[in-house]
Amino acid sequence: MPSATVSKPRRAAASGGRARVPAASTTTTLTLSSRNYSSWSLRGWLLVRFAGLPFTEVMVSPDDADARKELLLLAPSIRVPCLEHDGAKVWNTMAIAVYLHELHPETGLLPADRLARAHCLAVCGEMNSGFANLRSSLPVNLKGRFPKHKVWAGAQPDIDRVIDIWTDCLATYGGPFLFGKQRSAADAMFAPVVTRFITYDVKVPAVCAEYGKTIMAMPEMKEWVAAAKLEPDEIEELDMDF
Repeated sequence: MPSATVSKPRRAAASGGRARVPAASTTTTLTLSSRNYSSWSLRGWLLVRFAGLPFTEVMVSPDDADARKELLLLAPSIRVPCLEHDGAKVWNTMAIAVYLHELHPETGLLPADRLARAHCLAVCGEMNSGFANLRSSLPVNLKGRFPKHKVWAGAQPDIDRVIDIWTDCLATYGGPFLFGKQRSAADAMFAPVVTRFITYDVKVPAVCAEYGKTIMAMPEMKEWVAAAKLEPDEIEELDMDF
């Protein structure tokens, strides 16, 4: 059976945010699967934490057939994470980001400036629906470390595109986050890619490596990684050995 824990956001100012935490809602839940392997769960969790919305975590075991299909990229659609809030049920990370922005635009999940907001939505959408070769050849594995990993040739264009996005955003908006001083939905969407590059020893330009350090230093990321390392579950198909 799924297990539930209550997640309360830290003060946003401690990690680049400026949002005030709204009153807790007893109707808010976020369904997640594996912390170690699920990039989708990490994205959704970060989005809700960035938005400052208190919620109860409902954990689905990786042994669950549907969850396992999603983790192995065999599901026709990704339905975890799933946010349930005051009657709304939202299960796509892009949709979760837009929903949370509509609830609390002051938290900066999407930039206030029209042009920057359009740019943010575009790169978030690209991450949400693209990079299939990167996903399949470098699966998220927070407990794994594979030094000098040989990247499959099909994944290199995806890696190059991520580097282009990060470099462009950091140069355009000045960092340290992709859209400036305020972390946004884009940082939540690309956070799993940061972990992939660390796990598989992917070499990136210095400015991108520094961005990765910024993401991994966030209190939320430290909390997620610490919990992932305590997970007893292992999925052999995703626990790559080189």
